[in-house]
Amino acid sequence: MYPYKPVDYFGIDELLTEEHKIIRSAIRDWVSRAVVPIIEKAAHDHKFPQHLLKEMGELGAFGPFIPEKYGGAGLDYISYGVIMTELERGDSGIRSAASVQTSLVMFPIHEFGSEEQKQKYLPKLATGEMIGCFGLTEPNHGSDPGSMETKFKEDGDFYILNGSKMWITNSTIADIAVVWAKDEEGTVRGLIVEKGLEGFAAPETKGKWSLRASVTGELVFDNVKVPRENLLPNVKGLKGPLSCLNSARYGIAWGAIGAAMDCYNTALEYALERKQFNKPIASFQLIQKKLAEFVTEITKAQLLVWRLGNLRNEEKATPAQISMAKRNNVSMALQIARESRQILGAMGITDDFPMMRHMMNLESVITYEGTHDIHLLITGNDITGISAFN
Repeated sequence: MYPYKPVDYFGIDELLTEEHKIIRSAIRDWVSRAVVPIIEKAAHDHKFPQHLLKEMGELGAFGPFIPEKYGGAGLDYISYGVIMTELERGDSGIRSAASVQTSLVMFPIHEFGSEEQKQKYLPKLATGEMIGCFGLTEPNHGSDPGSMETKFKEDGDFYILNGSKMWITNSTIADIAVVWAKDEEGTVRGLIVEKGLEGFAAPETKGKWSLRASVTGELVFDNVKVPRENLLPNVKGLKGPLSCLNSARYGIAWGAIGAAMDCYNTALEYALERKQFNKPIASFQLIQKKLAEFVTEITKAQLLVWRLGNLRNEEKATPAQISMAKRNNVSMALQIARESRQILGAMGITDDFPMMRHMMNLESVITYEGTHDIHLLITGNDITGISAFN
């Protein structure tokens, strides 16, 4: 492996504050020290390095934009973005764990929860003492969450929850799940479901070729009695889960850049070092074409998320803008992973280099939190005013 040299072709560092740079440096150093040396073996073993969760909590990688009164760092959204970039440079699975904890668990509790729920859960989630997961996707309903079949009904001081969710990051290790289900009127509501309740199971999904260093599983509810105080009181309808997805997609748009930069950095160093026909392969036109395209696309993605981060800080970022950034940047990263692998030839398929692992991971990232094509239709809907979903 080569020393990591991040891309900053357009002097984007000048657009960041000193606080942003300090945060980035802390996460970057931790990834180099704690993630990079073990991640290939973790992927080989199909095992999530769970000990990293507490360390991420100590670093402030969970809920960085959550107010300090609830255990967060009270940072802005560009800080959240640079954290996600550095984590995904290590591995998409590591960034996924932080994304879920932050955007899909802490965010809805903070935005839609009661004061008691915020005080009870957020500080422990921020430190990693408690791990959460997010239950929206179902076996029969992915891109169409409004058709979900998971339901609950009132029963005295409890709700009785029935149904199942799948493709759930952190499912088997989570202490709580933020679950979206329909009430007796058919309205989507959010419930905080604690692990250990009778009838609540979380089997792991095995056999993945992608995100192998991440925990994925199901959530199964068989007449689970959820206390009434665990209902998120301040949201009804799909606005709740979709706003969580917006937060997660925003983080992904930043994170994918980290994977792309790791592949680019490796390809550049290898091309300068590897000789064929008595000269470095970096001297050949086709190699330079690839490298020039990589740095161009990374730079465009960086400027896109920097602007998006400022819009989000000002509460002006639209779901369609976030969707565009997620789609563009993940597609960019996946293409760079594929093309950079070719620069390394056969060596690119080995675990001496990160390309194949990033490539396989990004095949999931381009699908989750809204598929590549669904995001295209979100943009189409936004610019034409006509929905292609119905």
